[in-house]
Amino acid sequence: MSTVTDTHHASGSRTPAKPAKAKREGAFFSGFSHLFLAAWALLVLYPLSWVVISAFKSDSAILKNPLSLIPDGLHFDNFSRAWTNGKFASLFFNTIVVLGGGVTLTMLLGSMAAYVLARYKFPGNRLIYYTFLVGLTVPIYVAAIPLFKLTDQVGKVFPPLGLNSHAMLILVYVGWSLSFTVFFMHSFFNTLPNSVAEAAMVDGASHTRLFFQVMLPMAKPGLVSIAIFNIIGQWNQWYLPVLLMNPADFAAEKHQVLAQGMLDLAVNQGYKSDWSGMFAGLTMAMVPVLVVYIAFQRQVQAGLTGGISK
Repeated sequence: MSTVTDTHHASGSRTPAKPAKAKREGAFFSGFSHLFLAAWALLVLYPLSWVVISAFKSDSAILKNPLSLIPDGLHFDNFSRAWTNGKFASLFFNTIVVLGGGVTLTMLLGSMAAYVLARYKFPGNRLIYYTFLVGLTVPIYVAAIPLFKLTDQVGKVFPPLGLNSHAMLILVYVGWSLSFTVFFMHSFFNTLPNSVAEAAMVDGASHTRLFFQVMLPMAKPGLVSIAIFNIIGQWNQWYLPVLLMNPADFAAEKHQVLAQGMLDLAVNQGYKSDWSGMFAGLTMAMVPVLVVYIAFQRQVQAGLTGGISK
């Protein structure tokens, strides 16, 4: 009896301790995660705020106290000077042309390839899919010399696809972005219900109509997400334009994109000391991609979580 009583007594004293321990552990991990997120937010927001606020400072204020987040005034002339001296109108035009063509072709070809690989079984299906995956592992720097020489040789035969050409850079961007697009969209098309496709085929839909009018709209969350990723990736791409968007003839006009212009603006600071103009240029270059991401952040999150839940 005494043993049973002791056991009940012991178990009765331990039972309330479990929720208390779990509560302490939950509070610890919650506090740790909040501390980590706060540190991460600081690492992201401080450089961003520093660039934007420095764009409104004078050169003397930037040099006197470079890390300060308090401007000495609002010098809007920095933006007009950067826009004019940095030739931002031409840079934005070239970037939008290349980005429009690059993202459109990447989305079209990538979604078509992913759909066929995900929904149709044929010999070599896995080989083609894994070939796309291998493309994710190859750094662009490895292909720099062959890519430059190939572009130079093609340009001698067909100038519209040679160096310093918008069409050439669009095709290079498509090749660079296609692997990730196929990988991302393959999982979406692979999880779409077969019953919908079978019903459409019974109703007489062709394979082309089935893809464009039935399956593609059903994969809209994934399309929006990968489109945003491609826009951000191609907008921030600087190595390929610096490598390929230079004319063979130095006297010819350069069709520079925004990343090249920003790089030139930063390098020239060593001789001109127009720091406020450089920060204003950086701010103008950041704004479009930030607006796109903020405007479509819900769709990006829905696309990512939709792909995971399926």
